[in-house]
Amino acid sequence: MDRLFLDACVVFSAAYNPSSPLRRLWKLDDATLLASDFVIEEARRNLAVLRPERLDDLGQLSRKLEVVVATLTAIPPEGKRLPDKDLPVLLVALAGRATHLITVDKRHFGPLFGKRVGQVLIVSPAEYLFRRLQR
Repeated sequence: MDRLFLDACVVFSAAYNPSSPLRRLWKLDDATLLASDFVIEEARRNLAVLRPERLDDLGQLSRKLEVVVATLTAIPPEGKRLPDKDLPVLLVALAGRATHLITVDKRHFGPLFGKRVGQVLIVSPAEYLFRRLQR
């Protein structure tokens, strides 16, 4: 079973737009969706500014997420290139035994897209869903 750690941009976008294709991730019955309190809070903060009427929906989506509270302190070599605000996302995904880190943040995670850091494969939501079809 896949363990998908969702970055804040994915959680935010799914809550922001009720018809977002990202919501397909929440409908997968053979995958566990993971996030951290930091990720959920970042999505909440941004949604409160841009679409506060969607905060209830964020709450519903968040209830389907397994919240990872552990984090790693040892930074893998690939993580040293990430900005300070994105490094915790990778470390929590690793600590949560995620199989995938799902993000649309190509600006910061771009050099790692399609690569594994430890056991975590970093991919966009579209790439993850495409790979599922290939199985």
